[in-house]
Amino acid sequence: MTTQASPTFYQSLAAGGLAGTAVDLLFFPIDTVKTRLQSSQGFVRAGGFSGIYKGIGSVVVGSAPGAAVFFCTYDTLKRTLPISSDLAPVTHMVSASCGEIAACLIRVPTEVIKTRTQTSSYGTLAQSSFAAAKRVLADEGVRGLYRGFGSTIMREIPFTSLQFPLYELLKKRLSRSLGRDPLYPHEAAICGSFAGAVAAALTTPLDVLKTRVMLDMRDPTKQKLPSLLARFKQIYISEGVHALFAGVVPRTLWISAGGAVFLGVYEWGVHNLMGV
Repeated sequence: MTTQASPTFYQSLAAGGLAGTAVDLLFFPIDTVKTRLQSSQGFVRAGGFSGIYKGIGSVVVGSAPGAAVFFCTYDTLKRTLPISSDLAPVTHMVSASCGEIAACLIRVPTEVIKTRTQTSSYGTLAQSSFAAAKRVLADEGVRGLYRGFGSTIMREIPFTSLQFPLYELLKKRLSRSLGRDPLYPHEAAICGSFAGAVAAALTTPLDVLKTRVMLDMRDPTKQKLPSLLARFKQIYISEGVHALFAGVVPRTLWISAGGAVFLGVYEWGVHNLMGV
């Protein structure tokens, strides 16, 4: 069985940017429905099924650089971490977690603007992504763009620690059974779809928590905001367990299909850039 060479930094950069843009634009309507289901104001008041492309401007700007930073970090650390090959899942968990932290420096401001636009948090004052970004900066400063950074990291690390080791394991098993490496992009996409679905379903409560934090527009300098644990307890006590899994179906479907596109397009991009 032939073995696959590793992509260079710039190949990861280009393929990651392409993958991130493709998946975010393709599945944006499902993400809007999921966000509105998780909103404390309720699905209908948050916009229901109308204007499902509201907030797409921030995604157009942030998707490519966010995904590019993730894959550059992930692929670089996967090659260079001094961890035994017998502990490959640990290598994948650490590499993916570091990749997510780096990507969140770009992704979180995009998410804040996107979620507030999707749920019409500013009403008629800011109906576009650009107008929402100006409102966030005017009302909360740069700090407001990173509202929910901690809760996003708290969601992404468990998610990626489940998704990428499972993805790499499935690819390895399938490659071994087929007797060739690398897999074709559509085969890698199937592995990515299954891994994404499992990780998405299990981490939905953390996604709900992240959404609630980003939609909370109270000024932290004027009043003490609840901790993440306090918010979690409040949702559980006042709304029940089902609220912690609000949007689980669209989230799982979106990330399952999105995982197939995201990782499939990434593999396709890498293979073409490497001439495989």
